Amino acid sequence: MRIAVVGAGWSGLAAAVTAVEAGHTVSLYEAARVPGGRARALPGTLPDGTAVTLDNGQHILIGAYSHTLALMRAVGVAPEQVLLRLPLTLRFPDGNGIQLPLWSAPWDALAGILSARGWRLADKWSLLRLAGKWQHTNFTCAQDASVAQVCQAASARVMQELIEPLCVSALNLGSAQASGKVFLRVLRDALFGAPGASNLLLPRADLGRLLPDAALRRLATRGAQVRLATRVQRLTPSAGQWHIDGQAFDKVILATPAADSVRILQAVMDCCDAALAKPIGHWITVAQALRHTAITTVYAFGAGVHLPHPMLALRPASGPAQFVFDRGQLGGPTGLLAFVVSASSGERDATQEQVLRQARVALGLLLQPVQTVVEKRAAFACTPALARPAAHIAAGLAACADYVDGPYPSTLEGAVRAGVALIQSPGFAS
Repeated sequence: MRIAVVGAGWSGLAAAVTAVEAGHTVSLYEAARVPGGRARALPGTLPDGTAVTLDNGQHILIGAYSHTLALMRAVGVAPEQVLLRLPLTLRFPDGNGIQLPLWSAPWDALAGILSARGWRLADKWSLLRLAGKWQHTNFTCAQDASVAQVCQAASARVMQELIEPLCVSALNLGSAQASGKVFLRVLRDALFGAPGASNLLLPRADLGRLLPDAALRRLATRGAQVRLATRVQRLTPSAGQWHIDGQAFDKVILATPAADSVRILQAVMDCCDAALAKPIGHWITVAQALRHTAITTVYAFGAGVHLPHPMLALRPASGPAQFVFDRGQLGGPTGLLAFVVSASSGERDATQEQVLRQARVALGLLLQPVQTVVEKRAAFACTPALARPAAHIAAGLAACADYVDGPYPSTLEGAVRAGVALIQSPGFAS
């Protein structure tokens, strides 16, 4: 079939690569000049004027991201070369926190809990009981339950030093607002998945090298048309096909942010019949109801700075950032740090100043700002009982993105799974 994929983020790239490998003819449209969407490389400059490659957000992968790792290998990227594999670790600057050994599940989680530093026996016991309950219920809960509700038996320390950091990093929401069902699904896949599923995979190359650049090369070798810096102006149905700016396709896949997909589809509503307008209108209604949350990444530099670990967790009392990454230990220049503020709400300059103050208080570091990146719509708000748009919109028209109905929150794995699943879904090629 002739397939158009609109959007070259990780979901669109996953769909496009999967489609060409299945023998379809693919045209990929991307409004930006570089691929990757919300996970792409950015140029930056250190305080001394040295050019450096940053990312538009510091991302974490885990070993359970099977679809993402498989896609990387399919386009010629070796995960072991571009990702630093570490045991699941949530250590704070004072050394307290939890670290799982490189053992098989569930023994790694058990050992990590029992050896957690700074935790009382009551803290460890509360988490062991909770984990046993989750396993007994196969990591399921009521649709409308929040993370706080499914974790209410945990001690205050476990909530502060484990549940909250995991929740905000995975769902970009605090435990009181986040979906317990989705959170438990992520925990199940990480803690009881294949060997190494719980491992942290920290990028030691820029996000462009992780997937987008190689994916474009793969598409080119398969004869796909890649049109960067090309915004779709008009999508119209005609005689069982779809036309993008006059070019006919058998199927069109919208792999764009929800707001952009809504914009495109609202224009379609003006030129389609009632039979087509009904399902498209329903999809628009569900997509417009989504709320989004922001993530701020503050890059800062200190000559000779070297953290004790590539990633450290930060306590809420010290400032807005939940994590800090030592980019010098991840393939970047020595002294470059990335502070991540998930579920951020403040203004850019104010957040940057708060993070620099946090570096002084929590780490004893006097840093210079390099660049602060605010992704205002970084993730959809994955709240309890959330209705998410379906992958199928109408005949010949589909969507794939991390916000499309599926088991995962706004993660790279959620995006990739959506793209792959759409192409491989029964009936897609009919």
